[in-house]
Parts: sequence; structure tokens; C-alpha cells
Amino acid sequence: MLPAGIYCGGVKFLLVVIVLGVLVYLLVRVIQRRGIAPASGRRPSPPPPKPRRTIAPDDDPDFLRDLDRKRKHKHKDETDS
Repeated sequence: MLPAGIYCGGVKFLLVVIVLGVLVYLLVRVIQRRGIAPASGRRPSPPPPKPRRTIAPDDDPDFLRDLDRKRKHKHKDETDS
């Protein structure tokens, strides 16, 4: 068995360490939420630009124009022969 003085002192020390840890954690959270100090130590980069939305072939004017040219060209070749 341990003497009562050692056990009581160890519990007090453990409680002080836990309370200090919680206080430091809360302080860091408050500082980060207020924006006083950035989390990574540098400024965050702007978000990357959104990629272009894919266009279905029937909505793409370039595709339709090219398709119309091919159709006219094919029709012209058939009438010539």
C-alpha cells in the first residue's frame, strides 16, 4: 500500500495536468475560430476554379455545326456522282 500523502499528491497533480490540458485546448480552439492565427501558419490558397461543365453533343454548337457540314458535304458528294 502507498502512504496517503503520495496517493493524494498524485491525484492532485493528475487533476492539475488535465485541467491545464483542457484550458490549452479551449484557448487554441478560440484563437482558430476567431481567425487570429491560421491553423496551418500560412494563408489559405483560393479554391481552384471549377472545371468546365461537359456539354452533351446535342447541346454543343461546335459539334452541331461540324455535323451539319459533314452532312452537307456527304450529300453534295452523293449528288455529284
